[in-house]
Order: sequence, then structure tokens, then C-alpha cells
Amino acid sequence: MPHYAGPLLTRPVLDTLRAALKKGAGHAQASFDLGRSEEPVDVGGDGWRWRGQAFPWPEKLRDRAIHYWDGEAFAVASRFGSGLYKLVPTDWGAPTFEIDGIKMLPSAQLSPFEDARRKVALVEPRGKRVLDTCGGLGYFAACCLEAGAASIHSFEKSSEVLWLRTLNPWSPDPDAAENGGRLQLRQGDVSREIEGIADASVDALLHDPPRFGIAGELYSQAFYDQLARVLRKGGRLFHYTGTPNRLTSGRDVPREVAARLQKAGFATQLVLDGVFATRR
Repeated sequence: MPHYAGPLLTRPVLDTLRAALKKGAGHAQASFDLGRSEEPVDVGGDGWRWRGQAFPWPEKLRDRAIHYWDGEAFAVASRFGSGLYKLVPTDWGAPTFEIDGIKMLPSAQLSPFEDARRKVALVEPRGKRVLDTCGGLGYFAACCLEAGAASIHSFEKSSEVLWLRTLNPWSPDPDAAENGGRLQLRQGDVSREIEGIADASVDALLHDPPRFGIAGELYSQAFYDQLARVLRKGGRLFHYTGTPNRLTSGRDVPREVAARLQKAGFATQLVLDGVFATRR
């Protein structure tokens, strides 16, 4: 699916453009790719011009929303599927996303991209074949590419999330020349797709599943046995679990995960907001 190449607008960006118009400047400098870069733009009473293309002033932009040009107007980067999937701006540039209003990536204290970078560093991906089980917005994959992974095989079950990736300039494009074909992104349910991956063919694993109540199969002993099968001995795994409140949930999910991984053949330790493990 090709990546979107047009401008992305948020309320703060629009405010910057309108402030320049109010001052009579005629020009402004702003980011149209969620903080990855800044570019000049011409502003006037009837609209603004970016990269030689004219755009009308939007009547209104929603708060906590990212808007893209759909050819006729600026639309919210959201789509209905099994729920409402929405790309959501953060203070850090790199967006998070929500499903039915539930945030899928941490962004309160740290950029979701930086959060991914420190987790990826645990598996030391340079020169390795990496399996990214639940691709999401692709931040794990992007950090693996950045760190020099030999290849990344990534699965994402949701077509809505894959569509959000095409709008997000922080999501890596598998077809981009600079990635050299190292990222293979495939729509599929990894709980089934993993059966087709050869024994000991993976050097490192990144597992960032939805919460247990949504995708319990990705926390099962059977699935962890499959992870152990495809990962070579000595290979590293980071498994995101989050930190659910034991007092309200009645469960200690990280320790439950660690116990199942140990049974599957991993040495484990609780690190960050998940479990770090090494294949014995």
C-alpha cells in the first residue's frame, strides 16, 4: 500500500499558518510531517501553498487529531473497522494510535518512537534476522532498520492499522529505497503465520501484542512454544506486557508471561514494561 505524500495538519500547525497570515507575513515555516522536518509555505487570504500545491483554509480542525488531504478536504486520520482506529498526535512528533479511544502506545512521559528504540536496543538487532510479531505503527521495525538489522519480518493483523501506517511519516515504508528491502511487512495473524516460519531461523524477537483481554492467544503457552521453536539458541526476545494494576486486575501479567516463557525454554527477567528473555 503506497505511503501518503501530502501534508498533515494538526491544530498547532494551522495556528502557525493563521498567525503568519494575521501578521501579513505572507510566508511561514511549519512541519507538515509531524515534526520530522520543517518547510516553507506561502499563506494568503484564500488559502496556502505548499510544494507548489494550493490548499484552502480548513473551516475547523479537531483537537487531538491528525488531518490529511483526501483530494477535496482535510479529513481526520481515522477509519472504522472492528472499532474506530485513529492516529493521534503527541507532544513528541511521532504519533500514537487509539482503538475506540484506548491508547495503544505510551506517550505521556516519552516519545512512542523513543520508547520503541530503548526496547529494540535490548535485542541488539544489528546484523540479525528479526521477527516483529505485531507490527502496529512500525516503530519497532523502524528502530531495527536504524540499528542495522539484516532483515525484519513483520506481521500486522489489522487492515486499519496498516492504513494508518501509510499516513504516518514515522512508520517505515517497506518499499522505500533507503530500506534496501530489509523490511518485509505482511498482513496476517502471527498466531497462525508463525507455523510457517522455519525452526531456529530468527535471531531476535520483538513481541508487542494487544492487551490480554483482546488477544489472549498471543500470551498462550502454545504461542510461546512457537516463539522458542523459531528463535535460535541464545537469541533474544522482548515481550511488551504493560503494567496492569494488580489490585484492580487481580493478575500479575508480567510474571505470568515470564513463567510461560521459562516453560517454553527461555531465561527471563522483568525489564521496562515487559519481559526480556534469552533462548536457552
